[in-house]
Amino acid sequence: MRFEVNKDKLLYNLIIAQKALSNKTPNPALQGIKLDVFKDYILLTTSNSDISINIRLEDSSLNVEEEGSVLIPGKYFIEIVRKLDGQNVEMSYLDDNLLRIEADHSDITLNVLELDDYPNLVFKEKEDFIKINVRTLKTIIRQTAFATSTIENRPILTGVNFKIDGNALTSVATDSYRLSQKTIELEDSYDAMQVIIPGKSLEELMKILENNQDHVEVHFDQSRVLFKYNNVLFLSRLLEGNYPETSKLIPQEFPVKIKFNKEALLTAIERASLLSSKDGHNAIVKLNLRQDDTVEISSNSPEIGRVLEEVYPVDEVVGSPIKIAFSSKYIMEALKVFASSEVTVSFTGEIRPFIITGEYDNQMLQLILPVKTD
Repeated sequence: MRFEVNKDKLLYNLIIAQKALSNKTPNPALQGIKLDVFKDYILLTTSNSDISINIRLEDSSLNVEEEGSVLIPGKYFIEIVRKLDGQNVEMSYLDDNLLRIEADHSDITLNVLELDDYPNLVFKEKEDFIKINVRTLKTIIRQTAFATSTIENRPILTGVNFKIDGNALTSVATDSYRLSQKTIELEDSYDAMQVIIPGKSLEELMKILENNQDHVEVHFDQSRVLFKYNNVLFLSRLLEGNYPETSKLIPQEFPVKIKFNKEALLTAIERASLLSSKDGHNAIVKLNLRQDDTVEISSNSPEIGRVLEEVYPVDEVVGSPIKIAFSSKYIMEALKVFASSEVTVSFTGEIRPFIITGEYDNQMLQLILPVKTD
């Protein structure tokens, strides 16, 4: 194997491939980047068992003298390429399991891994696939994946439930204390289906997607999902099991509705959470709608102190006074995913779930369970 390619082009694709590189694994081969060198292109492959990435590198700078395959220690390889001088880098495989890397005045040899130990990964594209606009897919992930559970005792809740019915795609995530739901309209209509994609996989995918008007192809299999974006194939496992029927958790009637300036509400909760615990993490904050329609946001810690913030609704309040307590972490994370400058918080009762909606965040809601306090 021997080839030459533009260093920056190679590094750009290596950084993408790195997102599926395994750091801790019983299989040392998964710490490697597999290079398959062909006459007109190179395939870069990485995998950590949960996700796998396959990148097709085609460039006018690519000059292949000899085809071949090699498995290179990923961490060292990427750092070497990153620090090389010169415009192009030349690589060649030596008979004694060494990769020679030459660029400008540098001549480096790197021990390679055993290629036979690398798993046989299949990036199979389907004839029938779903097309989603890149920005739309990024919005779905940003507005839902944060609400997945980080606790493995209920693995199904660590994923986002994607439900397709005709041209409607609904994504739901919940950790049983909060829920995020987003519905979008697809450009085409598809057969009804439902899958659960790990939240961590989606968060890694979002880092790869650029902010443009391209489309992502989504290819579903029985146990895997393949995202095709430009020259990148992103493969993730699916979670097995039945996702909870979350539609029953969402209230339909709201006796109390308060419209806020999003930033004013967010900063008031942030300040109130500072003194509610030692580090403000997941602090309990109380909301009190007074008779004069002023909203008090407060927290109290006997060891530290007390905070009382006043927030004024931006519209006429619907309903009577109410007091409710909630996790500051959950409501702050929910507020931050809204694009709307104003949000409406709708309550059904002091110990029942409440939801947050935004005028310009179509078909998206955030649901939070209150906390019982003395």
